[in-house]
Amino acid sequence: MAAAGLRHRVGRLFEMAPALGRWPRIYSTSPAFDEVLKLPQKQLTKVVYPLRELEQHLVTDTGAGLLKQRLFDPSLEDIARAESLFTATARNRIEYLSSAVRLDHAPSLQQPEVCFIGRSNVGKSSLIKALFSLAPEVEVRISKKPGHTKKMNFFKVGKYFTLVDMPGYGYRAPEDFVGMVETYLKERKNLKRTFLLVDSAVGITKLDNIAIEMCEEFALPYVMILTKTDKSSKGYLLKQVLQIQKFVNTQTQGCFPQLFPVR
Repeated sequence: MAAAGLRHRVGRLFEMAPALGRWPRIYSTSPAFDEVLKLPQKQLTKVVYPLRELEQHLVTDTGAGLLKQRLFDPSLEDIARAESLFTATARNRIEYLSSAVRLDHAPSLQQPEVCFIGRSNVGKSSLIKALFSLAPEVEVRISKKPGHTKKMNFFKVGKYFTLVDMPGYGYRAPEDFVGMVETYLKERKNLKRTFLLVDSAVGITKLDNIAIEMCEEFALPYVMILTKTDKSSKGYLLKQVLQIQKFVNTQTQGCFPQLFPVR
């Protein structure tokens, strides 16, 4: 899972390897990063861009690949900056702040905020743990039992933003989940982006639709992240991606067009 968290920091780096020669030191700041770069080309592609193999099947009327148009494709500068944001240093403190069950118990913060939300067992806490892999002092608890997260957990990412891990909806969700999450999404003034996690092996469920409707009703900009892309066959994954992309294009207004796949 740590490799999945590095996807946003690796981007197109491996594609430019021949031109770059030796890897610049700035891109080798973590052992996990180095391990990813040592993978064989085919395996590296699967780790960084798990949907790249399906691109040839996703063609628009104009002839341009749908995945190439829609998927996040960061530059080297984007990768370097993202890695530095999530690397804990004396000048860039990354730390757990507090937890809250109600918005009026949440910390009062001025910096921008992003939140991660999804149904129970979608892989939310695992993804957040991977993002914080370069900040080993930050503890993100992961449980094999769905519904482990019961509160809103706030993490400070340097001077840049606050990351909020929301409780999962569905199985074993907190009794006051709707009131807690709906109030947060509606009234949190410094919330700038919501990341909605969808299990690619299941697709958009009725519970996911409720979360989507809240984001749309409150006019929130949100991004859809497809988790567990390595759990399905290529054919089934392709079917799910097409259905989800069509849903985003035709049924949403606030959702970013890019789908973010993670393993």
